[in-house]
Amino acid sequence: MSRPPRIPLQDFFRNPERAAYTLSPDGRYIAWLAPVQRRMNLFVHDRHTGEEYQLTAETERDIASYEWTSNTLILYSRDVGGDENYRLASVDVAARNSLRWVTPEGIRAEVLDPRPTDPTEALIITNERWSQVFDVYRLCLPSGERELLVENPGSVVHWIPDHEGRVRAAVAVNGTDSSLLFRVDPTEPFRTVLTVDFRTRVEPLFFTFDNQRLYALSNRGRDKLALVILDPESGAEEVIFEHPEVDVAGAGYSRKRKVLTYVTYITWKREYTFLDPRTEWIYNRLQEELADYEIVISSHDVEEQLFIVRTYSDRSLGAYWLYDASSNRLQKLAELSPWLREEWMAPMRPIQYRARDGWTIHGYLTLPVGVEPRNLPVVVHPHGGPWVRDVWGFNPIVQFLANRGYAVLQMNFRGSTGYGRAFWEASFKQWGRAMQDDVTDGVLWLIEQGIADPKRIAIYGGSYGGYVVLAGLAFTPELYACGVDFVGVSNLLTFMQTIPPYWEPLRPMLYAMVGDPEREADYLREVSPVFHADRIRAPLLVAQGARDPRVNINESNQIVEALRRRGIPVEYIVKEDEGHGFRKEEHRFEFYEAMERFLERYLGVTTAGDGKMRSDHRPVSS
Repeated sequence: MSRPPRIPLQDFFRNPERAAYTLSPDGRYIAWLAPVQRRMNLFVHDRHTGEEYQLTAETERDIASYEWTSNTLILYSRDVGGDENYRLASVDVAARNSLRWVTPEGIRAEVLDPRPTDPTEALIITNERWSQVFDVYRLCLPSGERELLVENPGSVVHWIPDHEGRVRAAVAVNGTDSSLLFRVDPTEPFRTVLTVDFRTRVEPLFFTFDNQRLYALSNRGRDKLALVILDPESGAEEVIFEHPEVDVAGAGYSRKRKVLTYVTYITWKREYTFLDPRTEWIYNRLQEELADYEIVISSHDVEEQLFIVRTYSDRSLGAYWLYDASSNRLQKLAELSPWLREEWMAPMRPIQYRARDGWTIHGYLTLPVGVEPRNLPVVVHPHGGPWVRDVWGFNPIVQFLANRGYAVLQMNFRGSTGYGRAFWEASFKQWGRAMQDDVTDGVLWLIEQGIADPKRIAIYGGSYGGYVVLAGLAFTPELYACGVDFVGVSNLLTFMQTIPPYWEPLRPMLYAMVGDPEREADYLREVSPVFHADRIRAPLLVAQGARDPRVNINESNQIVEALRRRGIPVEYIVKEDEGHGFRKEEHRFEFYEAMERFLERYLGVTTAGDGKMRSDHRPVSS
């Protein structure tokens, strides 16, 4: 295939036309988010009358999430300036002009149980009483009033209601231990069922359908997370499903029919094992018509006859569909980004390579379309977290870079989730060491394959990925021509001092996984890029939200100041009304435009209007 044309940058990073479709519990209404003056707002379609109308008018921040709490009532959340203190508001789709804020500003609130079949109440959690922990409140939907239902003793990090909305299980932490708490009746005190070291994971998902036991993900006595039924009387487990190579990621169930429907896990793509014939039939029916795409059922009515279906692939952001199981009819609702032509996008291929100490590292390689994969300019793109993973699917950043002629390398370095306990534990206290070596070994592998031009390799990442950028420039300065750091950690000592208050119960675990700033200060200093700024010689672009509650702006300030003192070219973008990432569309445009210019300048690559890649191969800092 010939090289695609140069696609306008804004087409990759603009808000979707419509997104986040859901059905009301009775199936009468379809809600979605769409941009109004660049901010994502709520809209609704009445399937009975055919009418569509706008429900909200947010102008400063996007709506972050929303949930149906009855046939006509929606709870939605948004923060202020990126502070991640999500405030909840309710809006009635039938009354329209009925918006009511139900939690105050300056605290963080979340929906715990929307209780969609109960029109009178929902369960929410907030940290208004104590910023470090979350209490459970009963929210009266008609009035918007809240009643404290369960007070956090100071150690609970996760509450689990049963199918009747009674909070009867919880996960508490004490130092590096984690305990499952349970009670038979909401009037009783919680008792401890089991306690494990945090390296052993027991994660309750939901109650069994008789409300007596719990479905959970557990790796007790095994390396991989399995789906189990956990007996709260004895703590014993019954394994329902496990995969020999990867962790179980989750499970689905039918509230109406009271059966498990599927187990999901990720190899190089998301996969399902079905546990219910009807669910399997529906997925097979959808796959017949949508054969080229991955399928996710994202919403359904309480009768489980109407379904919102999301499709996607590595080359398409996807579409939303409405499937009526009673009539076996599939109707397209919207494309998320119809302006991006799928045939111009680049395939995302799974790869693997061997780390220097023997671990197999899995990842993805995206090559520009229509270009011979030899001696290409490369952008290495490590993920954030770090305890998450990259997955196969559409990534606008990757596709933008591929369209500009860059190969993009993503790797699930040790510590990435989904590959089992041993692989996760291999990351403990390895920031800047073995975790960084996994990234370096991927770059060296790409050079050995002849794909990468060793003189034209850049590295770009956000959050922990931003740390990897700075560590790469400091600890392997010969490898990279330039770097782009987005809200990255530069000093592990100061990073540990500025974590959000609601991370406080997890501080001992964070120390065990990353390092204790008091007892292991020398180690944290050794792997903090800011203390090795004298080794950095490649140009750097830094972007930071001033209100970031996770990676304080001082992390970026420190590295920028240290490099500018030495005369290293640094471009610094700060947004006063952003947090851990840029949610505002105009800020995304500005950042990626700066990144595009930066990469062209220091990798010596431009893409002409005819779509052909030009390179002057001039010497760069490496």
